[in-house]
Amino acid sequence: MTLQQLHYAITVSEAGSLNRAAELLYVSQPSLSGAIKKLESELNITIFTRSGKGIALTNDGSEFIAYARQLYEEYEALMGKYGMPEKLKKKFGVSTQHYTFAVKTFVEMAKQFNMSEYEFAIRETKTREVISDVSTQRSEIGILYLSNFNRSAIKKILKANELEYHSLIECGAYVYIWKGHPLAGRPYIKMSELEDYPCLSFEQGDNASLYYAEELYSSREYSRIIKCNDRATVLNLMVGLNGYTICSGIICEELNGSDYLAVPLKTGKGSSSDYEMEIGYIIKKDHPLSKMGELYIEETKKYLETTAK
Repeated sequence: MTLQQLHYAITVSEAGSLNRAAELLYVSQPSLSGAIKKLESELNITIFTRSGKGIALTNDGSEFIAYARQLYEEYEALMGKYGMPEKLKKKFGVSTQHYTFAVKTFVEMAKQFNMSEYEFAIRETKTREVISDVSTQRSEIGILYLSNFNRSAIKKILKANELEYHSLIECGAYVYIWKGHPLAGRPYIKMSELEDYPCLSFEQGDNASLYYAEELYSSREYSRIIKCNDRATVLNLMVGLNGYTICSGIICEELNGSDYLAVPLKTGKGSSSDYEMEIGYIIKKDHPLSKMGELYIEETKKYLETTAK
């Protein structure tokens, strides 16, 4: 097993296809395929399953890639310090649930660095992958939320993955809708008033725990619900079907546009704390933030202080 093979396997896993990975690596597709097959033979495991739709990691493959990524990043760090630092770009990545402010502050952070010297990555993804990315050091920082419902479970998962959670802001629950929605003129909205409209929820994958849901009240039985994969789709469904989602009320018009608004969710029966969420960031335990990481958190706190409701 060689470092080149590790690099090939990591690139294929991130690209999602052999053809795309071959383009990124500047090698032929047959050559890359042969290298992967040789690596699988040496390890006596199947790393990727192949089908007409592309490739996917097996369970063994997911575990292997996690270890391979850590090893290869250590190699790059070593080469950066003692080998050819002028040829290696510094890397910084953030994995986040679907928050526009996380993207906005990433932009402000990146503007302060020479883009030709850095390899930046911002990944809006599922909760499980936010945790996995930081655990395997694919991303330095992860952004996610806690509530009364998921706090205990998520913190146990973070502890098992040797991750630390740091709070950024506490906020109430808001109903996120478009300005033409029938309920848009209300000073607040009750859950009972949303029964006739579809709840839009970010999909977390098959058999995902309710604790991974990005929205409050994930355990609630909604009469109408639509699963989505990205923010653009959510926004389109808000307009097309008068859909809604439950959010923090922290809206970045610069990225989402001015056609949407957040209306306070009226507290019903039960504790008012059930209508509250805490957004924070996770990092690898005992891994101090890089200069880029520190600046990203600084920009995020600054933005939240000026825009949070």
